[in-house]
Amino acid sequence: MSSADKSSTERAAEPTDQGPRPRRLTAAAAVAGVEALALLAGGLYLLVTSVTGHPDDPTSALMGAVTLIALGLIPFAAARGLLMRRSWSRGPAVITQILALPVAWQLLQADSVMIPAGIALAILAVTGLVLLASPSTTEALGIRRPGQDAS
Repeated sequence: MSSADKSSTERAAEPTDQGPRPRRLTAAAAVAGVEALALLAGGLYLLVTSVTGHPDDPTSALMGAVTLIALGLIPFAAARGLLMRRSWSRGPAVITQILALPVAWQLLQADSVMIPAGIALAILAVTGLVLLASPSTTEALGIRRPGQDAS
């Protein structure tokens, strides 16, 4: 099958360039991966403590754990897609960074040991957004800017 016969969705699923992956794209994937690991670890921690401990509301504890694990799969898939240069992966990665900002803000408002976690999350989210908006990242993913021709 020639490239002229492939549909636009098939072309969008393929890597856009076989050259070396830009460092910013790799770094953006790493940011999404770190966030995925944090969510998955938090979810697993809640799962283990809700099963082995005596939570006040076991149903809420289990649902919180399952929710964190499910949310951790989104940046994990985005990180994998970014490493494979899939253009679809940029959307979930950007959404993850945007959703992390209010969480970081809430952590910063806490008057506790969570303030350093809020600072780290804010830095991670802003860094991720900057990396995902980088021209080298969008070019490597085959995302065109408005007005850019499809050549």
